Amino acid sequence: MRLSSHDASFIYSETASGPQHGITISVLGGPATFDEIYQYIADRIHLMPRLRQRLVMVPFNMAHPKWVDDPDFDLSNHIKAAEVPESTTIEAAIDMALELGEPLLDRDRPLWLNYVLQGVEGKTLWVQLLHHAFVDGATLVALSTVMTDPTPEANGPEPSILTWQPPALPRPEELLREATVEQSRATFDSFVNPGALALPTEEIPKSMAFMARLNTPVMQAPWNASMVGPKRKLSVLEYTLEEFKYIRKHLGGTVNDVAMSIATEGAAKYMQAQNELVENRYIRTMCPVDVRIGEVDPKNLEGIRVSAMFPRVPAWPMGMEKRFADVKQELDGIKSRQEPETLDAIQRTQPPVPPTAMAASLQVGTQFDPTASMAQNPLPIMPFTGLRPAQAGFNFTVTNVPGPTWVQYIAGYEVEKVLGTLMLGGTLGLGVGISTYAGQLLIGVTADPRLADAKAFSRCIGECFDELMGLAVKADKG
Repeated sequence: MRLSSHDASFIYSETASGPQHGITISVLGGPATFDEIYQYIADRIHLMPRLRQRLVMVPFNMAHPKWVDDPDFDLSNHIKAAEVPESTTIEAAIDMALELGEPLLDRDRPLWLNYVLQGVEGKTLWVQLLHHAFVDGATLVALSTVMTDPTPEANGPEPSILTWQPPALPRPEELLREATVEQSRATFDSFVNPGALALPTEEIPKSMAFMARLNTPVMQAPWNASMVGPKRKLSVLEYTLEEFKYIRKHLGGTVNDVAMSIATEGAAKYMQAQNELVENRYIRTMCPVDVRIGEVDPKNLEGIRVSAMFPRVPAWPMGMEKRFADVKQELDGIKSRQEPETLDAIQRTQPPVPPTAMAASLQVGTQFDPTASMAQNPLPIMPFTGLRPAQAGFNFTVTNVPGPTWVQYIAGYEVEKVLGTLMLGGTLGLGVGISTYAGQLLIGVTADPRLADAKAFSRCIGECFDELMGLAVKADKG
């Protein structure tokens, strides 16, 4: 299966400072051994074919890379043991997990890696690195239903009745010939049906209006002031889904409105505390939206279908009452204009970037990687001397991924919580990830510590939540 242009973009945009794999940390309630976790995954690997596939590159990048079964697949290359010193806290172990996730994944192997991190008293951390070329939030949740059990006593899956016998890797000349045939067919199809890659006439005004709104400049936030380095920090706030539903019940809107409100007001309070000049200025977030039809099948991953919303909100602190109303109005407007659907239509019909133009990016992760030196010596952060310049695009990502509503188990151990990082790159030095699991609602702030203080940012979000909860309690009491 060949990567789509969207999926391939996560390969082409990857750098040594901005790996395009997410880090998911499952905290298990017990001292699981490496052998237990290893055997547990080995018993289930046949249920997820993509985990035994690697990418092969077409000579001269005449077409996007494609997934093929890896004839050299060895599970021991993908599950490693790691240990922290005795008496290490969960927070310190999470820092180590992030360090383990700093290097790029090996593109000559399937693009995933697990660590079984031991040493925290009474806990085990199962650390998963999975590349965004095949995993997004919805895919990760689907995979978790295969990789976990609903009870601690659950029996393992039925073993595969077929022996896995992958063919040899395709030869370069075969890949080149296949790419040439595909391109010829695509060129012929464009002549036969020239309207296939054109927006419907009725969509053109909507797309122009959307692009005009997206191109309205916003301020440069402090975490956008330089290219990111390779280091990451994660700070997590823990709530319950019922708390967010309580706020929604008494103040209106949706759970996502609540989350977006405290994330953006938190950003404003953080910038004000950093003495940024925020009055009468605006910031923009990017919120991914899954536009798949139907459920994700972990046995047949057909590629990522993600659009996005781009709410533009005031950069100055407003107080949670005004912020909630402003965010709700902005998100309601985006939905009424059907902007995620418009962006999806634009993505599906725009002329693709020729793969050959991205050939140089395939050197990333090799001995000829042009981005390696920049990762070792990140660019300096320009000192703040007053008003920051305006910038196009968005300032940070806010994801909202609904997870399983039930408790999951791995090798008989309860998954107590699931933490995740957001991928950073370019000048996006901070991101906010919101996820639910078994009644929990976790807000994780991922940051390049050179550009932002994840703990200080999360404290600001926590203050905003407390203020909004106070408004909900007041409304409840009438």
